[in-house]
Amino acid sequence: MVRLNKYLAQCNMGSRRSVEALISNRRIKINGITTTDLSTIVDEEKDVVEVDDKILKRTSEKIYLMQNKPPKYVVTKKDELNRSTVYDLLPDFGVNIFSIGRLDYMSEGLLLFTNDGDFSEKIIHPRYKLPKLYKVKVKGNMNTIQLEQLRKGVKISGKVTQPAIVHVKRRTSEVTILRMTIFEGRKRQIRYMLKAIGSEVLELKRLQIGNLKLGKLPPGMWRMLKPTEIRSLLNYKEQRKK
Repeated sequence: MVRLNKYLAQCNMGSRRSVEALISNRRIKINGITTTDLSTIVDEEKDVVEVDDKILKRTSEKIYLMQNKPPKYVVTKKDELNRSTVYDLLPDFGVNIFSIGRLDYMSEGLLLFTNDGDFSEKIIHPRYKLPKLYKVKVKGNMNTIQLEQLRKGVKISGKVTQPAIVHVKRRTSEVTILRMTIFEGRKRQIRYMLKAIGSEVLELKRLQIGNLKLGKLPPGMWRMLKPTEIRSLLNYKEQRKK
């Protein structure tokens, strides 16, 4: 016996948060009846659970991988504009894998995939505060006031961001190269943060999540995560306390 949202996550349908959207959007049926109740209990031995009329089954095979996303790829399985997707760069594993978070169309770098909803939740949920490190190429010569605004937090969509860690790696009259670490995962967050202080992102690349580094993985390529890397991501907060 298990709650419906947890059952869906264990069936590789995404993180707890994303499967709750499936339920509220009336895409889930139990024994042929649509349900929108997040607290519904599923008896796997008796109940038939469907998403979009497809019967679900839990799987014990877990997949964890990283990809170096190139620019001009969208992080979705199907694109209405027929653009290339990050899934075009992956083989068919025979199970439903999904990305952990996103990178926008022009951004590149470290992107994680899994079929483990619980794992995904621990990577993206704000309470775990996994830092994400980016290389950011910014238009123009950023001044001290702008840098301090990023470090203190700026208001986007009516809410102030958490303070970012910002280091200037190179600066000219035309561009500024930053190493920028954030602890949230809002949509297009860094681009909106720079826009809010009167600047503009020219290039954006994610280099690291927690202790996991992109390293020398070539653009468009992927590899499975090592067991030590998986444990490091799951135990990041405990490691930082030591």
